[in-house]
Amino acid sequence: MRIMGLDYGSVTVGVAISDELLLTAQGKEVIRREKENKLRKTLARLETLIKEYEVETIVLGFPKNMNNTIGERAEKSKEFAVMLERRTGLPVVLWDERLTTVSAHRSLIEGNMRREQRKQIVDEIAAVFILQGYLDYLCHQKNEI
Repeated sequence: MRIMGLDYGSVTVGVAISDELLLTAQGKEVIRREKENKLRKTLARLETLIKEYEVETIVLGFPKNMNNTIGERAEKSKEFAVMLERRTGLPVVLWDERLTTVSAHRSLIEGNMRREQRKQIVDEIAAVFILQGYLDYLCHQKNEI
């Protein structure tokens, strides 16, 4: 079993996949689209990755506002979650992703990556942070039992 992590943006989707032991998240790719509402190819690519990696659960970043309210971007993520569940038949977990993109940028800057290069992969790294947060949560839940 593997879990897929997604950072859903207006024209990109960062993708990460867990290892089989559900311990670590690895970045896979950034899916780009021309317009925000053009999702057919994005969903088709996600289905391919789900089959390839035998994914059983999807963790979708849920961009709440810093004051814990749900804004426009979070509403779009909820709509995308419903679309993913219908299309794939898999459960979709909404995971609080506040500051993951900021953390991803910071990590890439600390790694001395140039701005042009950061722009290409920041969503993939954000997906890794989202998924790793969820995996750490699962591990913590197991340890409390």
